[in-house]
Amino acid sequence: MTIHNFSQQQSILNQYVAEMRDIEIQKDTMRFRKNLERTGEIFAYEISKTLEYETVQTNTPLGISETKQLISQPVVATVLRAGLPFHSGILNVFDKAQNAFVGAYRKNHKDNSFEIAMEYVTCPDLTDKTLILCDPMLASGSSMVLTYKALLQKGTPKHTHIVSVIASTQGINYLKAHFPNFNYTLWCGAIDEELTAHSYIVPGLGDAGDLAFGEKM
Repeated sequence: MTIHNFSQQQSILNQYVAEMRDIEIQKDTMRFRKNLERTGEIFAYEISKTLEYETVQTNTPLGISETKQLISQPVVATVLRAGLPFHSGILNVFDKAQNAFVGAYRKNHKDNSFEIAMEYVTCPDLTDKTLILCDPMLASGSSMVLTYKALLQKGTPKHTHIVSVIASTQGINYLKAHFPNFNYTLWCGAIDEELTAHSYIVPGLGDAGDLAFGEKM
């Protein structure tokens, strides 16, 4: 697994991540969603540099221009609901991409433990395609693994790009343990070391779904 950690680079993305973490700025839900979207756009642009292109001729009013264009479009997948603004940003760049959506959530138990419940998957054929799987937070890694396994039922991608705003070290290790032989790249805005007993990243930013769309019942 190749890992790109943008917190170690000079990038405007670090400003957006800092704003999403900021407890005062988080009170503006529209700004939080916009920062998720803008972050998705930056990740998508960086991923676009790794894809395969071919030379295409375009007729202009004054002649013919040759440009490099994608040979094939990726499939952009996300986990509902927190991933929607993030997904939208990636789709702003890959505006011809196909899309996949997975409904997954924490099912809490009375003893304060929880499991990841999955109820909904819609996805095109992934065989030999480039898959971009985005979720704002890669915490324990369990929901990402379950989501990826569900998507793999629709075919095996040629390459997978897993994209998160913030990842935990434990979550990254969980991915490595469960997908040791898969061809994928991890893109993240920052990597935080600590994970609580309830699988929240510290310092993290909190619940991305609640911050983007309001608290759930």
